[in-house]
Amino acid sequence: MKYYLIAGEASGDLHGSNLLKGLYKEDPSCKARFWGGPLMDAAAKEAEGVSCLVRDYKEGAVMGFSSILKNAPKLLGNLRSCKEDILAWKPDAIILIDYPGFNFRIAEWAHKKGFKVFYYIAPKVWASREGRIKKLKKYVDRLFIVFPFEKDYFSKKGVDFIYEGNPIIDAIDDSPLISESRESFMERTGIEDCRYIALLAGSRRGEVSSMMPPLADFVDRMHALPEYSDYKFIIAGAPSRSKEDYSTLLSGREDFVKIVFSETYAVVKHASAAVINSGTASLEAAIIGTPQVVCYSSSTLSFLIARQIIRSTYISLGNLILQRQAFKEFIQYYATGENILVEIRRILEDSSYREAMLSDYAEIRSALGGKGASERVASAMVKELQ
Repeated sequence: MKYYLIAGEASGDLHGSNLLKGLYKEDPSCKARFWGGPLMDAAAKEAEGVSCLVRDYKEGAVMGFSSILKNAPKLLGNLRSCKEDILAWKPDAIILIDYPGFNFRIAEWAHKKGFKVFYYIAPKVWASREGRIKKLKKYVDRLFIVFPFEKDYFSKKGVDFIYEGNPIIDAIDDSPLISESRESFMERTGIEDCRYIALLAGSRRGEVSSMMPPLADFVDRMHALPEYSDYKFIIAGAPSRSKEDYSTLLSGREDFVKIVFSETYAVVKHASAAVINSGTASLEAAIIGTPQVVCYSSSTLSFLIARQIIRSTYISLGNLILQRQAFKEFIQYYATGENILVEIRRILEDSSYREAMLSDYAEIRSALGGKGASERVASAMVKELQ
């Protein structure tokens, strides 16, 4: 069968690649075509021997309401191009991976055209824009959820779903970066063996830009303390970004701030602690086992609008899974260098605080289920089509 997948950011590319591997395994006749990234492309090349990538997500990712308005012509052009490509290829199923702003428009159009529509990794309607549930019911043939707390939520909303665990366990446990030793990582990346704090500013240009000022302030404050002057700071550069995107943080700090691209798992694993922009990376840090503080900052307009529509108590998936605070979240005006420093020092200096966080991490991992989620979802999709 033919599968058309659409992922619009780095996390979607990662989970899309593992789903593709499952589809190729579960369906020997599987042919794929997709909007995604290098990980999905690598999975398809290994199975089919050719590239099946139509559009790289790096070309279209935007963040925030103001960015969406600014890039509206480009987004509309992408939608038109995607629809034309789907019509020409005629897939048996369209698999939408997160990325709701774009994918809901495709879902409505595809449903009206008679295509089978699967939605993998549900849009976060439990946090905001609950009205989208009507669209899930109307335009999506089957929803595949990945968080345990979503089961009760979607059941109450009358949305049919399939839950087979969370693919993040597979993505992390199967990564060669996780099994690599600290010594090998340091030698391979050319970084001297040192104690360091991992800095993850996000994957989209807008969120990276918003995080640069508070991260720079934090780095300067911590480096100025005699007891931490030997610490380094390593930026986990997103694959879709360039060194220039991090110039505010790198400039003038080259001696103690380094950047490593496309190695997030390794950077996080070997860090003493991590400062992370809210998102998938925060949950990944919890699974890997690195203590963290989460920060989120955006334009004033985006923040004011988001504050009116977001209903969830927490912004981090790990805290949402536990329904309590396993680690601190500093949002917008509270995402300051001073607040980050206070929290990082507590993580490093208070062993009981650190151990309590790691204990909560174990509970988060257990709640997400065991390995094999990607293959189980792929198998369920194949059965749905059969």
